Amino acid sequence: MGSSSLCPRQLVSLSTHRSSLSKSLAAAGSFLRLPNSDSCLSSRANFNGASALNFGRLRLHVSASSAAQAVEQSPSETSSSGPTVVEVDLGDRSYPIYIGPGLLDQPDLLQRHVHGKRVLVVTNTTIAPIYLDKVVSALTYMKPNVSVESVILPDGEKYKNMDTLMKVFDKAIESRLDRRCTFVALGGGVIGDMCGYAAASFLRGVNFIQIPTTVMAQVDSSVGGKTGINHRLGKNLIGAFYQPQCVLIDTDTLNTLPDRELASGLAEVIKYGLIRDAEFFQWQEKNIKSLMARDPHALAYAIKRSCENKAEVVSLDERESGLRATLNLGHTFGHAIETGFGYGEWLHGEAIAAGMVMAVDMSYRLGWIDESIVKRVENILQQAKLPTAPPETMTIEMFKSVMAVDKKVADGLLRLILLKGPLGNCVFTGDYDRNVLDETLYSFCKS
Repeated sequence: MGSSSLCPRQLVSLSTHRSSLSKSLAAAGSFLRLPNSDSCLSSRANFNGASALNFGRLRLHVSASSAAQAVEQSPSETSSSGPTVVEVDLGDRSYPIYIGPGLLDQPDLLQRHVHGKRVLVVTNTTIAPIYLDKVVSALTYMKPNVSVESVILPDGEKYKNMDTLMKVFDKAIESRLDRRCTFVALGGGVIGDMCGYAAASFLRGVNFIQIPTTVMAQVDSSVGGKTGINHRLGKNLIGAFYQPQCVLIDTDTLNTLPDRELASGLAEVIKYGLIRDAEFFQWQEKNIKSLMARDPHALAYAIKRSCENKAEVVSLDERESGLRATLNLGHTFGHAIETGFGYGEWLHGEAIAAGMVMAVDMSYRLGWIDESIVKRVENILQQAKLPTAPPETMTIEMFKSVMAVDKKVADGLLRLILLKGPLGNCVFTGDYDRNVLDETLYSFCKS
């Protein structure tokens, strides 16, 4: 492995545990197509022995031997007495992601990120009976001057809209919260997105904290500051980039997660391996049964590695000018499924799984990847009990009408994230044969 190429965008994010950096480095060559020019940027740094690598704000000093150990490391070896901490490096807006079991029983983790004496917890009807009291206790422990209000929203993607968002504003205004208050998102991706958008908008911006309780939210939506709501014509078309004060991932909350929600979240985990972390994908293939069986060490490692991947990308491209768009593999197809089939009919990860298969199919038809990748993607998604095709009711016209208003459309040109080259490489481009897109749609739709 000492002769491999090391791509800067495949380096893991800086953690406050500096000693663990070398254990998390993935070594592989890669390239990225940037959307502004649709030209392929090859970014490689060969290393033998020890090398110093610089990219954006990241600077790491690693050895080839330590990088080679990353995949072989047992997930259980990454645990420690305290939480694992992954840092999202955004200058003066940087924040930590805390990962570990029992973190809601450590009040200091939450309290150190609360500004002011007023807190609003935003949660839903499913999560409130299980975790709301625990969170309120953590926020107020030994803090008699801190007062906590809560608003409990209906549960489900179909409620991720302006009417439901107004319930958050109503509670905040009725409670006379001020600019020193802190909003806390307690729940899955829908709650995190809506609470974050409410925090970005209330009094033109107040502090907020993410406490994600699903795999989907823990590995993806809680990290990076994307907030918003759906519109009937498209998913997440209304929103803002707004970073939290911290993300607190108590892995014990997954004990109450339904099996279907667990599988849905694994779609995003699989995505990271496909687009930028081949070694992580290989680990997933070996450990998918352990993940499905909720092995705590396997889940903790998958969450940590996913957060490291996303934190690095966000640090380099916060507002999705190019690199961050690659995190949306399969999402253009998947969002069309969610919008066309009906919000909430399929879980987000289920739609993204089918969307990734379609993106991989199109990549293969373009001649950009070999057939083995197609088979490996379908195999791991099947093992995760995720869909590998869209609903039969989806038509070509439904796909095209929704994809036409996708956020990645620029100057009328639909840009897609597609795989290209060896496993772990992708492009974000509008430079592809439109007939091949039609071929993929025809192959997956009856009409």
